[in-house]
Amino acid sequence: MFYKPVRASLALLLSTGLVFGQTGMPPTTASARTENSARVHELMRAGNLYLSLADALSLAIENNLDIELQRYLLPVANAELLRAQGGGTLRGLNFTLAEVPVGTGGPISSLPTNAAAAGRATAGSSVTTNALGLNALGEPQVNESIQGSIAQTNGSAVPVYDPAITGQLNFTHQTTPEISTNTTGSATLVTGTTLFNAGLQQGFASGAQVNLNFNNAHTSINSLTSGFNPYTSSALGVTATQPLMRGFGANLNRRFIRIAGNEQKITSLLFQQQLIVTVYGVIRLYTDLVALTEDEKVKQETVSLAEKLLSDVKAQVEEGTLAQVEMTRANAQVFSTRQDLINARGLREEQEAIFKNVITRRGNEDPEVANARIIPTDTLTIPATDDIRPMQELTAEALSHRPDLGQARLQIDNSRIGLQGARSLTKPQLDLVGIMQNSGLAGQSNPFNTLGAPALAGGYGSVLEQILSRNYPTYGVGVQMTLPIHNRIAEADLARDEIQVKQAEIRLRQLQNQARLEVEDALIAMRRARASYEAASEARRLQEESLSAEQAKFEVGSSTSFFVIQYESLLAQARSTEVAARSSYGKAKAALQRAMGTILEENHISFEAAVKGSLPPVAPKR
Repeated sequence: MFYKPVRASLALLLSTGLVFGQTGMPPTTASARTENSARVHELMRAGNLYLSLADALSLAIENNLDIELQRYLLPVANAELLRAQGGGTLRGLNFTLAEVPVGTGGPISSLPTNAAAAGRATAGSSVTTNALGLNALGEPQVNESIQGSIAQTNGSAVPVYDPAITGQLNFTHQTTPEISTNTTGSATLVTGTTLFNAGLQQGFASGAQVNLNFNNAHTSINSLTSGFNPYTSSALGVTATQPLMRGFGANLNRRFIRIAGNEQKITSLLFQQQLIVTVYGVIRLYTDLVALTEDEKVKQETVSLAEKLLSDVKAQVEEGTLAQVEMTRANAQVFSTRQDLINARGLREEQEAIFKNVITRRGNEDPEVANARIIPTDTLTIPATDDIRPMQELTAEALSHRPDLGQARLQIDNSRIGLQGARSLTKPQLDLVGIMQNSGLAGQSNPFNTLGAPALAGGYGSVLEQILSRNYPTYGVGVQMTLPIHNRIAEADLARDEIQVKQAEIRLRQLQNQARLEVEDALIAMRRARASYEAASEARRLQEESLSAEQAKFEVGSSTSFFVIQYESLLAQARSTEVAARSSYGKAKAALQRAMGTILEENHISFEAAVKGSLPPVAPKR
């Protein structure tokens, strides 16, 4: 008889476990990837890394660690939803994104001084500082949250939707001295009780909490007046509590599930925004790298011109047609142009180091990558015309297309949903409580009892029969109420949460204004870069003609090296300015695409492929 109630309780535990849920290991994610993708080595040729812009973007999507961090935010949102579906509160998301380092900023383009232009001095070269000093290595952090640093109150508690099985197995031996033998027939009462209980508790979206309990007690007692010894008592009952005011309603109690559903959308938009930020940064770094490579060639050509001038001056000085001071000027120009070349090469090398860190996982830890020079295969070009739509159309598209604005709107939706919980806490607590229970009792007749016993002799089967037949039912219904005289805590929380929603709406308006400004600024920058390029291109052509004319005069003795050096400096400056203008146009165009939120489509980047971080392999180069 002892083991039958235990077996029945275990059967209840197993059956409810199979019906209402399975226990198991929590979902896991794959190990963090720390190796460079195969594409890095597939693009290597003779120790150099040959990169088109498309190749650079592919490498960044596969290897950039900022993007990799945001990939893990996607399963975090799934975990948030899983937690909410179980009736838990939410832990929140990380809204911080990382910008790509600014880099060295492209070629140095310092205009010659008025004194140099007037012929009183030669423009000197400048010595640049390192990338760290230029703040070219840092990754600015951007927080996309508009809800502020103080979270909303959780509001009224939601039921735990995951069913929970409870169980108890306990043995107690108790010896109690009696003040009279009339009650038990013994001076000392000895009781041995074994409890074996099982239960199931479940919450529902309406706010109801239901508890199913199956309690069993097997008792042996030395009382002479007891009708049974030993005996078993059992009860199977249900207790339900349904809130009628505070905490009432499926819409209220499923609010965290709705918020978590929005968070899934938010994490996708945050990942998309991180893609946009990174793609724009890679385009900017690549454009600057191309410009620095071209500017290095310009500086090398300038050195060649200065060395040729030195050779010509030396020949004329030896012939006696020029004074020795011309040799000094020509030598000074050679060393000045060499210094400019050193600066240009250093900026290009620093830009390469920064770029490698953005498009690889290991940076310069990989010897092959560290020793490779990046050879950009794309050139800087400016189209003949710009197909620019009216400003109103561009800003309207930006406001509807940008993921940062989309996730900001969802944050406001979540804040409004969260207000339901704060409002619910201001209501009185009024609960409807119901109970229904069936009991049973059976045991062996006590041979020492002379007073008689109820006709309930039997074993555990008799107990179960009594319960199922509802021989001894208990039921009841009632209302419980808690009415705060003044609920200032809940009222203050609600007032503050409402204020935070209004602040979030203002922050969204600020973001929208910022988006409009970014579109307008990018258009202005494109127009300015185009005009600068056209002016620089014409200036470079005229400086080439001027230098050619001055060299011809120098060859016949009608000019001096001083003026030739000036025109060489002006031509070098014009060439560098032309390169910088083409670079500025490319970056301004990318800035417009970023401001519009179309930069991924413009560069044929698939969101799904970016989430996986695995793109098609590199096509073999012919």
